[in-house]
This record gives sequence, structure tokens and C-alpha cells, in this order.
Amino acid sequence: MISRRDFLIATGAALLSPSGSWAADEFPSLLDHVILGCNDLDAGIRFVQEHTGVRAAPGGVHPDRGTANALLSLGDRHYLEIMAPDPKAKDVQAWAARQLEALKNLANPRLMGWAVHRDDIESLAKKFQQSGLRILGPWPGSRKQPDGRIVNWKSFSLADDRHGLLPFFIEWGKDSVHPSSGAPTGSHIERFALADSDTEDLSKALRGIEVEAPVEHGQMAQLHLRIIGPNGNLGITS
Repeated sequence: MISRRDFLIATGAALLSPSGSWAADEFPSLLDHVILGCNDLDAGIRFVQEHTGVRAAPGGVHPDRGTANALLSLGDRHYLEIMAPDPKAKDVQAWAARQLEALKNLANPRLMGWAVHRDDIESLAKKFQQSGLRILGPWPGSRKQPDGRIVNWKSFSLADDRHGLLPFFIEWGKDSVHPSSGAPTGSHIERFALADSDTEDLSKALRGIEVEAPVEHGQMAQLHLRIIGPNGNLGITS
């Protein structure tokens, strides 16, 4: 059984994708954010800026996970989270150690997961459990932004998220400003899709968690994201 935290271990490196392989403006309507893992936050920020022309802004740290992030708005309530090890982190929870080690060992940036937003996460979690799905959470989370404001949320993951192919679920605190609203703008998602060798089974799994997303045939289970910026574009995979 693979958790979302194990996804970093199981997936391959990022690839720049040819522009001809993507359909315009096709991505899940409930998509909240996509996580881009890298071994150094500044290098990850430069990587995205070189391809899009937009520089992501530091978003803060996750003290219990030993990670730091930078954010790039991809439109209203959509954003890219660049995640990397926090060199100043001291106390890292045991459950986060494997993910942190994987981030440190990344040779190239790659997608490591994605989230969908829901406003009823507690009832949704209960509904999934009653349908026979095993979930992890919901758990509370928070992060202190560089401006001192606290962002808080609740989230849960599927116990079997198919190596990170399926999303986790997040509900932002009512007093928290959505991260996309304060992140640098100018970029948007041209396409976000899920690939798998068994597209029918993957589509069935998505229906079971009430998520609509483009599904395409691929040799392996992979996430595909293409971002268009003012000075270029970035196509990347898990």
C-alpha cells in the first residue's frame, strides 16, 4: 500500500514535454494546487522562472516536515507549490523523514502530487469511509507566511493513492486567504492530465472519489502539467 508520501520514491524524473501534445485549458475544475519537488528551493524557483518568466514568491516553511515552499499563481484558486528541504529545519516528524530524504536526493525537479479543494472535507472523508475507501486524516495544518500571517487548512489523503496519481483533498480555513491570491501572477495552466496504462480503471477510480480529470494512456502512471507564462512555457511530469 503506497501513501502520498511514498510517491516521491516511486516516481520518475521530470521531463520537458513537446507543446504539440497538449490541449488548451484542460484541467480539473477542483484542482487546488500541484506540488513540484526539488532538492533546493532557490534552484526550483529559478527553474520555473527560466521557463515561464515569472518568479515564484517564498511561501513559508512546514516546521514538522522540514520543508519550505515558494508559490506561483496559476489563476483563481489554482497555484503551483515548489517544495524543497528547509536547511534550517531541526525537528522533523518521523512520518515526514522519508519524503524529506527523497527531496534531498532529487536530481531534477518533478511533480510529486496534487490537491483538490472541497468545502466539506469532514463529511467527504466520512462518505468515502462509508463507501469502503481507506483514508489518512483529516488532519489540521498551518504555515506561517513571510508577512507573518498564518494560513491554516484541513486535509486528508487516500491510503491507496496510486503512487500519487490520485489527489489529496484540502479545505482552507475560513479566515485564511487562499495562497493563489497572494502569489505572483501571469501564468496559467494549459493542461493537467493523468496518464496510466489502464485508463478505464483510472477513470473509475476518479469517479469513486468524485473528481473529474483528463485521463490519457501512458506506459506508466504519471502526472502531466503544462504551464504557460508570459515569456515561455513549462511542461513537466512526475
